[in-house]
Amino acid sequence: MLGLVVIGILSAFVPAKPSLQLALLKYSGGGDWYSNPTSLKNLSAFCNQQLGTNFQIDYETVEIGSVDIFNHPFLHMTGHGNVVFNDRDAENLRMYLLGGGFLHIDDNYGMDPFVRVAMKKVFPEIEFVELPFSHEIYHQKFKFDKGLPKIHKHEGKPPQGFGLIFEGRLVCFYTYECDLGDGWEDKDVHKDPPEIRRAALQMGANIIQYVFEE
Repeated sequence: MLGLVVIGILSAFVPAKPSLQLALLKYSGGGDWYSNPTSLKNLSAFCNQQLGTNFQIDYETVEIGSVDIFNHPFLHMTGHGNVVFNDRDAENLRMYLLGGGFLHIDDNYGMDPFVRVAMKKVFPEIEFVELPFSHEIYHQKFKFDKGLPKIHKHEGKPPQGFGLIFEGRLVCFYTYECDLGDGWEDKDVHKDPPEIRRAALQMGANIIQYVFEE
């Protein structure tokens, strides 16, 4: 009997098995969808620590045309170059987003003209709009009164956060001239200062909190 009590006590201190997993979107066109391989791992760990989430640390790679995307409430997409969605890809992603899923696109530098065309195929009836600094996504646990933090120089332009809003719901958040994903990477990859990496992770946590509490 005592043994059962001890086992019961010990089991109360066993962490719950992670129930959610962030996902990286794999697409066609030749762009490096696989860039920033440590980003989502570090973001998952940071959210577990700061938000009390219970993400698996390892992320899953899902193909845009696969039913696997429906297993993940949050998809992250990045890269430097060309992006091509065929008709099946576009329809699958549209169904996912209309069904409650969320897509975060992070321009790693150079994907902007391609991703806009690709997403127009998904939502031909709506346009990207720049979100005001007052938008809730900038005011979750961490406050970003001036919008996105600037992580890497790129063209030296101010960072911008664009959204696709369908029937009042933000279904896609596109971070441009910002490079959040680079700021999420292991510190030895880009050697960003601690305050830059912290700002990137905090903004990433805001996106996650916005998505999962919406």
